[in-house]
Amino acid sequence: MSNDDITLAAGDAEVTVQPENGGRVGGLRVGGVELLRQGDKFGCFPMVPWCGRTRDGRFLDGGTVRQLPLNAGPHAIHGTVRDGAWRVAHTSADQAVITYDLVEPWPYPGRVTQVVALTPDALTLTMSVETYGDSFPAQIGWHPWFNRSLGGGDAPGEVQVAFTPAWQEERGDDHLPTGKRLDPQPGPWDDCFGMPGGVDVTLTWPQRLELKVTSPEEWVVVYDEQEAAVCVEPQTGPPNGLNTLPRLVTPIEPLEASTTWSWRSL
Repeated sequence: MSNDDITLAAGDAEVTVQPENGGRVGGLRVGGVELLRQGDKFGCFPMVPWCGRTRDGRFLDGGTVRQLPLNAGPHAIHGTVRDGAWRVAHTSADQAVITYDLVEPWPYPGRVTQVVALTPDALTLTMSVETYGDSFPAQIGWHPWFNRSLGGGDAPGEVQVAFTPAWQEERGDDHLPTGKRLDPQPGPWDDCFGMPGGVDVTLTWPQRLELKVTSPEEWVVVYDEQEAAVCVEPQTGPPNGLNTLPRLVTPIEPLEASTTWSWRSL
């Protein structure tokens, strides 16, 4: 834990925000129990200015091909801001506002603002991307690593994931959507799903805690192929969305998104 970490508290909930470590939420404790996988690369990191993999690290800006670093060869993955240090704009007992200026290797100047707001029974993350110049395509998302087991107690059972998507994006051998939509398939998953009414996924640790991940956005990636954690990632478009479903950041209209995690004890 860095000396620059920010601790928010409300009721029996406590959140650690790590501006220096990619603007991530480093921990969420409810009743003293940590819900997020610990480690410098885990917690919950923001995915900006794209989510998931971008095919070959390339996307089109009009007629110009833009090349991104291939940090998940042969693709570029999860944006650039999780690797940088954010600035602290404001803090209070239960809220933090942090910002990040988009720089190389992202080819457009702009700013990302993230608000982390805690109440006794919910955490809301809100993010916006604005441009300092020309319009550009972008995506917003969050990548939380929820602990598969909370450990301790009489009921250390593994988390159960429940949701009712309208479709599942077919995933090719390159881990990118093919463009074909399928009926939702049973897990395990490293897959993108469509939820047109908004993301709504319930995580249940039996006899311990129920946590809902919601968002007005209609895309969610669920990843449960690791032993230690399960990821539920609300985002503004599917993987490779800079090419297939770009959202435009313009001088008069930033790109904004939010997600809320709400919980109750069982």
